[in-house]
Amino acid sequence: VQLQAYGGGLVQAGGSLRLSCAASGRTFSRNPMGWFRQPLGKEREFVAAISWSGGTTSYADSVKGRFTISRDNAKNTMYLQMTSLKPEDTAVYLCAADYENRTSWYVISDRYKYNYWGQGTLVTVSS
Repeated sequence: VQLQAYGGGLVQAGGSLRLSCAASGRTFSRNPMGWFRQPLGKEREFVAAISWSGGTTSYADSVKGRFTISRDNAKNTMYLQMTSLKPEDTAVYLCAADYENRTSWYVISDRYKYNYWGQGTLVTVSS
C-alpha cells in the first residue's frame, strides 16, 4: 500500500497550489483521509480531513477559508486546494489514510489514528 503526495513547490505569498495524494495497493473509497503538515524542526500538525463520502470535512483554524479538501474515490485520490498562501504555510505536506472502513460522515483529525502515510511534498511560500 502506498500513498504518493505531489504538487508541492515554491509559490509567492497570496498564490495557490493544488496538492494531490494518489493511493495504490488498495482502495480507500470507504476510509477517511487527511492532510497534515510538518514545518522544519516542528511537530506534525493537522491541516484538513475528509470522510470517505466527501460529505464531511474538517479544517485547522489556521487554514479555514483558504484551503479546500476533496477526493475522487473513482481515482483513489485526495486533493488539497490551497489559496491565499502565507509564508507560515511553508512545510512538508503529508497525506494519510485510515485502515478501517467507517461511516460516511466520519472524519479523523488525530494523526495517531491514521495507519497509512505518504512521504510528503514540500510547499514553500515566499514573502
